[in-house]
Parts: sequence; structure tokens; C-alpha cells
Amino acid sequence: MNLKDAIFDFINYCIFEKGLSDKTKVSYENDLKVYREFLEKRHIYKVEDISSDEVTAFLKLRSKEATTTVAHNLTVIKNFHKYLLKQKIVTKDVTEFIERPKLRKALPKTLSIEDVDKLLDIKLVTPFDYRNKAMLELMYGCGLRVSEVINLTINDIDINNRFIRIMGKGSKERIVPLGEYAINYLEEYLQIRDSLLKQRSCDKLFLNNHGLAMSRQGFFKNLKKLLKEKGLNPDVSPHTLRHSFATHLINRGADLRSIQEMLGHSDISTTKIYTEVSDTKVVEDYKKYHPRNSK
Repeated sequence: MNLKDAIFDFINYCIFEKGLSDKTKVSYENDLKVYREFLEKRHIYKVEDISSDEVTAFLKLRSKEATTTVAHNLTVIKNFHKYLLKQKIVTKDVTEFIERPKLRKALPKTLSIEDVDKLLDIKLVTPFDYRNKAMLELMYGCGLRVSEVINLTINDIDINNRFIRIMGKGSKERIVPLGEYAINYLEEYLQIRDSLLKQRSCDKLFLNNHGLAMSRQGFFKNLKKLLKEKGLNPDVSPHTLRHSFATHLINRGADLRSIQEMLGHSDISTTKIYTEVSDTKVVEDYKKYHPRNSK
């Protein structure tokens, strides 16, 4: 089968059968375009003529790129060749025994419990103080992504039953329990929320100064302002609170599966990074505090 046609069919298969997003579709198309151009320079125009040597040569050529880029290239190519085998266009998967490059995962940055307390110690004076306090208590208390926080509606909050409904990545819904702090400050915020509406109609939970839904940029701006006021690391991001949520639960003995559910991770291997953060802290504490660690 012609290589160009096979790639076209594969992309359509991913869109209609796998629900590939527009962004991922463009990424797949770009990776396979580079792959096809490489093969055609070697006078390979049919998928049946591709061997594992060609795939290895392609990856060697791409090795100057970042490891994550090469790993993504190989993932797309592997998926393509699996598709060809599944559709019986070829008789074997030439990428089957080609290993992905090992990625060194950067450990997520977290805040100490003391720094979280400092950040969340917000004096409640204006309606915006109540909003910011409720937002950050909710983000840290439930381990939410910033996109999940700003997309919450009033109907997603069930204070009586002490949970919130989250629509996460890939439109996956999950239920996360609410703690006492989050419940308390949500209730206080809801009492003054109407003052932020400015006679508008908006079902989003958190509002900006125009009475509209809080934006991602607005959230970042408010967080940066608070970090500066508290004398905390200005590089802390909204995601740092999510990482801190998971790490603090791990350190206090929470079950990894429970944390996976609360974070909305589809694969527990993603959640396991927090056990590495915890182990790193153990080693650091040993080196710092044990009297026989060094002479």
C-alpha cells in the first residue's frame, strides 16, 4: 500500500475510532510527515517495504532532538505500524522490538505544609479575598488542575454531601470529597458571590471583577500577587498546589489508588511519581538530620 495513503487512512482511523483531538491529530500528522519524507529519500514508497532497519535509522537521525521528542516520534510510528498489522496491510509489526528511549522524569515541585498554610492565610476583607481563599482551598484540598477550577459551575458543588463533580482531561468525570476547610470557605464565598455578578448571568463558580468566569490568566495573576505578598517562591504555579496535595497525602500514609482516583489519572504509573518525591524527601531528611550521616 502507498505510504501516503496508509498515513491518511491511519489518521482518519485515529480521529473516528480513537477520538483523536485536533491538537493531537496535527502532532501525529507532523511526526508521520517527517517519517514519510525520510523513507521516501531512501526510495521507500510502500509500507510493505519498511523494515526495522529503516525505523532504527530514522530514530538515529532524530537522536539530536530532545529525548521526549524522539519518544513521541516513536510512539506515533509504533501506533502506525500496529494499525497496519491490525488492518492486515502488512504481515508483521517492524517496530515491535524497538524500545522507546528512557525518559528521566523530573520530580514535581511541591510546597511544604508550612508554605501552603502561609499562602492560604488570606485576610478576608473584599469579595475578591473570599473568592481567592475559596479557590485556593479548593485547589489544594481536592488536588485540582487550574482548568478544572475555573470550569466549575455552581451545580458541580454538593456541600451537603461534601463532594464536587469534576470534568477532567478527555471529558472524564470524577467525584472528589470536600474537606472541612474547603466547605467552610466555599460557603462563605457563596454568600458574597452575587456581589461579583454585577447583574450578569453566569453559572461558573468563580468570577472575575467583570462578573464573568475566572480565566486561566486571571488565576495565575492572582496567585502571583499572593506569592509576592507572602514572600514565597514566585515560580510556584497552580499545578504546584496539585502536586503538594498528592505528596502530602502520600507522606501521611494515603493509599496510592485513592490518590489516583482523586487526581483523575487514568494510569497509576503517573501517580507513582509522588512516591518518588516522598522517597527523595526521606533521603534528604536523613542526610540533613542523622548525626552519623557524615563526619
